[in-house]
Amino acid sequence: MYRTILVAIDGSSSSKLAFREAVRLAASTQGIVHAIHVVDHAPVFAYTDLDPVELVDAMRKSGRVLLADAEQACAAADVTCHVELVEPATLSDDVASIVQRYAEQVHADLVVLGTHGRRGVRRLMLGSVAERFLRCSSCAVLLMRDDDSRERTPRD
Repeated sequence: MYRTILVAIDGSSSSKLAFREAVRLAASTQGIVHAIHVVDHAPVFAYTDLDPVELVDAMRKSGRVLLADAEQACAAADVTCHVELVEPATLSDDVASIVQRYAEQVHADLVVLGTHGRRGVRRLMLGSVAERFLRCSSCAVLLMRDDDSRERTPRD
């Protein structure tokens, strides 16, 4: 039974789906949802035209809005919720390792993540937080892929 459920939210459609599933599971087990938003500093260094301080501040503000919405949704579902804005401790921290450390910190029974379902070259070039997390996870993981975020292929 999953009582401590961690969900990472980033505002994407697959992340929203993951959050809804985490709340549904927590409601059925009288569990606790730990919703986190990771402020990923990596894109800050990719954009040289933008002020990095302003960009990080905007990412923090966006994350706080997502977390406030998560708190409200959990309250409406009568689910206990803890939210946290998490930032990298070092330059080498990636989102997957940050989520893994947080999962260990809260003793998560289950981590629910959205995935974009990228394939082929796009996956190799962009990488996958969910895939990297799966490789290092020490607890159960539920991946949620929204049909709208799934890359279309000719056979679809």
